[in-house]
Parts: sequence; C-alpha cells; structure tokens
Amino acid sequence: MNTKTLFYIFKRVLLAIVTIWIVITITFFVMHAVPGGPFLGEKAISAEAQAALEAKYGLDKPLWEQYITYLTDIVTKFNFGPSLKQRGRQVIDIIMDGMKTSAKLGLIAAVSAAVVGIVLGAVAALRRNTVLDKIIMVITTAFVSMPSFIMGSLLLIIFSVKLGWVPANGASEGGLILPIITLGLYPMAYITRLTRSSMLDVLGQDYIRTARAKGVSGGKIIFGHALKNSLIPVITYFGPMLAFIVTGSMVVEQIFAVPGIGRQFVSSITNRDYMMIMGTTIFLASLIVIMNLITDILYKVVDPRIEFD
Repeated sequence: MNTKTLFYIFKRVLLAIVTIWIVITITFFVMHAVPGGPFLGEKAISAEAQAALEAKYGLDKPLWEQYITYLTDIVTKFNFGPSLKQRGRQVIDIIMDGMKTSAKLGLIAAVSAAVVGIVLGAVAALRRNTVLDKIIMVITTAFVSMPSFIMGSLLLIIFSVKLGWVPANGASEGGLILPIITLGLYPMAYITRLTRSSMLDVLGQDYIRTARAKGVSGGKIIFGHALKNSLIPVITYFGPMLAFIVTGSMVVEQIFAVPGIGRQFVSSITNRDYMMIMGTTIFLASLIVIMNLITDILYKVVDPRIEFD
C-alpha cells in the first residue's frame, strides 16, 4: 500500500470522526431543546421528586457541563448513560441486546439481496431485450417502488394470516423469514438493476470485443472480465446498504414484532426515554458512517485511481 493510498485512508478516517462528533453534538442539543422532560410522564410526580430524579441523572447541571460529560463518556468508555425508563439498565446494554437480532436480520437480508441481485442482473444483461430480461425488470421495478411497510404487511397477511406457513411473531422460531424477505426485496431489486446497467456498459467496452476477437471463451469473458468489473458499483452500494438495512428496519421490526434495536428505538420515543433516543441515534448514525468508511477504503483498494476531494 503506497503513501498516497495511506493518506487517502487517513483523510477518510478523519472525516468519519468529525462526522460522528457532529452527529453526537447535534443529537445532544436537539434532544435537550425538546419541550418538556423525560419525567413528565410519571404519575403524580412532585416537584421535589422530579428535582431528585434530575439530580440523580445529572440533568440539573449546566447544559455545557452535561455535554462535556456525555461526550467524554462516549469517547473514553463507549457509555451512553443509563436508560431513564428501563431502570437499572445501561443504554449500551439495551442497544447490544437489540443488535443481536437486528444484525443477524440485516446481515442475512443484505447477503441474500446481493447474491440474488447480482445473479438476476447478470442474467438480465446477458439476455438483454428478451422476455426474461423484461420480466426481471418489471418485477424489480415493482419491488423498488413498493415501501417496506406495505410489502411487509402484504407478506404478513398472505403467508402468516391466510396461509399460515410462517409465524407472524418475529420472536418465535422461524419468525425472521418474512422480515428478512421484506428487508431484502428493495436492495435486491436495486442491485439487480445496478448490475444489469453496469454489466451492459462493461460488455460494450473495447477490451471485451478484443477478448472475443482473440477467441477467449464466453465463460471467461463473462466471469473473468465482465462480471468482475461490473461489481465495482455494487461494492460501493453494499456497505451503505448493509447499514441502511440494519438501521432502517424499525418499521419492519414493529410489523413483525422482532425484538431488535429498531423496536427499542420506537419504544424509547413513545416512552420519552431521552438517553435511549440519543444513544440509539448516535449508535446507528455511527454505524452508517463506519460502513461508508469501509466501503470507501475497499473502493480505493479495488480502484486505486479514486481520489479524495
């Protein structure tokens, strides 16, 4: 790895750190600017009791002092503080418990979407303007256009309520099948269209025509040159897609009652658990930033011509 590549990676890492700091800062001050307080939902709470709770959680201190303490705890201890509603539990512990399910759900959906999308995209490109190509394009267009909450509800009604093939509860055995399909359909359709477009562009390049003129076998041209080079846009998309699936599964987790981080986030909003809201927002945003960072680094390794502007 040469000096130029290392400098590129250094600048990307520095930008990622600055972005995460901005997210933490904005999230903290926006949450503290929200009218009301986290203890207003408590039944018949007195002013003395509310003051005692604020003192217990350090909410009675000046705002800048709270910010410095919060930022220091995150940087030095990776600690987002205690949950204000789930008493006795730390926010990071709740997030990690939810991530056990959300990460598994997102990873399976992302890998499945990538594999199926690449295969369908390659087939559509190799069978351009045929009936098979048109069928694939119509189906993928429908999946891209349909929101996940509609697709999830439709799958739930058909396969759980009507047919009874799979459980409707995501916490039960086999209950993750429909959430995985729901989360994977949109990225699968997008990757299919992306692979088809990229592969058609590669197949029209001069070096492909030269390889054919030299008598190189069709299989070697497709798998050794065309498909390999057409996957660069897919690699670029895969990292953010994985983060998006994990962080964007909130609605799907609610529909299928999946005990993941998305469901915890929605619950924290309804319960006005400010520490949980801030911790989950920062964690998910940081996950997206890190996945984008990894993607940019991999993209630089795959194509050294990429420059940082």
